[in-house]
Amino acid sequence: MNRRDLIKYSLSGITAGTALNAVSKASFFEKLSSNAELLTDSDNDENYWELVKSQFSFEKGLYYFNNASLGPSPKMVVESTNQFRALLDGFPSKYMWGGWKEEVEATRQKAATMFGADTEEIALIHNTTEGMNLIAFSMDLKPGDEVILSDHEHTSAVIPWKYWQETKGIKLVRPTLPILPGSEDEIVEVYRKAITSRTKVISMVHGTNTNGMILPVKAISIMAHKQGILVAVDAAQTGGTFQIDLHDLDCDFYAACGHKFMYSPKGMGVFYAKKASQKYLKPLIVSNPYYTDKSIRRLENYNSRNYPELLGLGSAIDFYNLIGGEKREQRLYELKTHLREALSDDRFIFKTPADDKMSCAIHTVEVKGKKVADVKKSLFDNYKIDCRPMSSHGLNGVRISLSAFITKGDVDYLAGALKAI
Repeated sequence: MNRRDLIKYSLSGITAGTALNAVSKASFFEKLSSNAELLTDSDNDENYWELVKSQFSFEKGLYYFNNASLGPSPKMVVESTNQFRALLDGFPSKYMWGGWKEEVEATRQKAATMFGADTEEIALIHNTTEGMNLIAFSMDLKPGDEVILSDHEHTSAVIPWKYWQETKGIKLVRPTLPILPGSEDEIVEVYRKAITSRTKVISMVHGTNTNGMILPVKAISIMAHKQGILVAVDAAQTGGTFQIDLHDLDCDFYAACGHKFMYSPKGMGVFYAKKASQKYLKPLIVSNPYYTDKSIRRLENYNSRNYPELLGLGSAIDFYNLIGGEKREQRLYELKTHLREALSDDRFIFKTPADDKMSCAIHTVEVKGKKVADVKKSLFDNYKIDCRPMSSHGLNGVRISLSAFITKGDVDYLAGALKAI
């Protein structure tokens, strides 16, 4: 379908799901249509991306380069989530106990399509941390068994293994990843050397939160599976950036959050479990349907939950589709090139691999001769630029998150500020 057809399809799906009265639905549809019409421009120029940026309501004067910490939601996602919330409060028992069953499943289907998975492989959870806890909690490991976790894993992906498994006598193997690897093979080799006959699980990040390095999940999964090793992936920093096909990646488990680059309401996540690997998983929370529902839904059975936020995740995926996954991915690589060219002189050191296979939306940059804490403070105090300072692993750099609402003008403003500093 062409872009205009896709917009109509996405919007009709949103408005059908809200079950609003005729007057409210017409008003809501008008608002969404007026926003979406801005995204019909077929030209991939700066005017188009300025219109995309206009769909976000940032604080006046703020330049937001901190999407890897927490992302915003566009207006249409805020609108739809608020409409869902109003419906819930208007008839609480109806919508909490089954009134939105079809809409929940529609959201699951949207997430499955976005990530190249089957509907029966997707659970709708709260965040990546929950997903990593679910995996670490579920594994039936024995004293002396080993789990590989690189030194660039996020603490929320390491602590679950420490809490649920290390206390049982499981050994956590922590290999060191190169900051600027020359190739994907160099990373694969790190994992290859860490594997022993006792290795049962490789728990790995897809995109590091430290310097935005993308790890070769597919190559590592293929290597691991040949030796009967499960692969669990922390995808907090990759969902919504480049296009992802989980069947192609071939990992066993994949935990992504919706509230970073997917722009969903806060506290929503997508959890993938390969059908053949679901047998290893046990839910963190159980309630009545546990004994009757053997599907992947048993992992998200919280009895009551915040359904407006969950359905808002569906609206966020609609917004992702309005732009298009391929177009969005190309834009992030275009901004990456623009950023690296703008900071190409010898006053700056990129601590993120340049190869497009090994980085996309996140870039860590050191300003020579400056402490990162001072650079971060100056960027915000003097230029109202929000980004994240990274001091671990000897990085001493500001972490810059590129996103669909970032324009080249924003990148130029950031580059100018860094040069002035």
